[in-house]
Amino acid sequence: MNNVAKSRNFLDVTDLCAAELGHVLDLAERKISSLGTPLAGKGVALIFEKPSNRTRHSMEMAVVQLGGHPVYARGEEVGLDVRETVEDVTQVMSGYHAVLAARVFSHSTVQRMAAVSTVPVVNMLSDFAHPLQGLADVLTMRQQIGALAGKTVTYIGDFNNVARSLAQASAMLGMHVRLGCPEGYDATTEDLEQVGAMGAASVEQYRDINVAAKGAHAVHTDVWTSMGQESETLKRETAFAGYQITPSVMANADDSAIFMHCLPAHRGHEVAAEVIDSGASRVFEQAHNRMHSARGLLAFLMEEQR
Repeated sequence: MNNVAKSRNFLDVTDLCAAELGHVLDLAERKISSLGTPLAGKGVALIFEKPSNRTRHSMEMAVVQLGGHPVYARGEEVGLDVRETVEDVTQVMSGYHAVLAARVFSHSTVQRMAAVSTVPVVNMLSDFAHPLQGLADVLTMRQQIGALAGKTVTYIGDFNNVARSLAQASAMLGMHVRLGCPEGYDATTEDLEQVGAMGAASVEQYRDINVAAKGAHAVHTDVWTSMGQESETLKRETAFAGYQITPSVMANADDSAIFMHCLPAHRGHEVAAEVIDSGASRVFEQAHNRMHSARGLLAFLMEEQR
């Protein structure tokens, strides 16, 4: 497509520099009234190939809080590459809306959208990254444990889209990043090198989750089988046996450590009920911060459009 106006997109945490990430988090914590209504009279398209609870509610409310009008569209309504190509849908919608946001199966979909869109494109989730969750994760940690530089964050489980975005955002803020992943579901050498190059105080990966959790200020996990991987459930349950976050695992962490999970959670699988329902759990603050961080991001993108 020729003559496509350049817009700031948010397909991955790496679309922000460290200073911009800090600015987005600052905007997320400001009073709504201080942000004005940069989306007044404007629409934001929310395209969902995959259903969601937190993503839809948080994004719709973030748009409303900035004075805009969210328009929810199910995948089958839009028919990306079925009724119309991704490029055609994007070029039509970018004439209606100030921002296009999409929750998709393939990361290439949001990349193709960004290539032809005249307005910012936001990745609400893809198979490669979950950058909105990454924003909420670091916002929650900053609020709960203070300045993040030099603190230790541990992620235990599948090095998936959630883990990748968490590791990237944590690295950009100067944290020690630790991973506890089973063989075949771990970060590659390239992944580890990228996170290290983004400003992490250190990056380490372990098979032993007790070692990974040692001294951590925040311990994260996610479901063992994500949406679209249902056929792998039995295989994954075998591979992840021994990777449940239990009270004994948390006992290895810092005395004031918090537990985090992007939700939905399966008690008795990736996390014991005693952990997620304990006083150390911050999963609901984390979920609520999906809205606040989304609002901060949208406010930032509107600043960039001026």
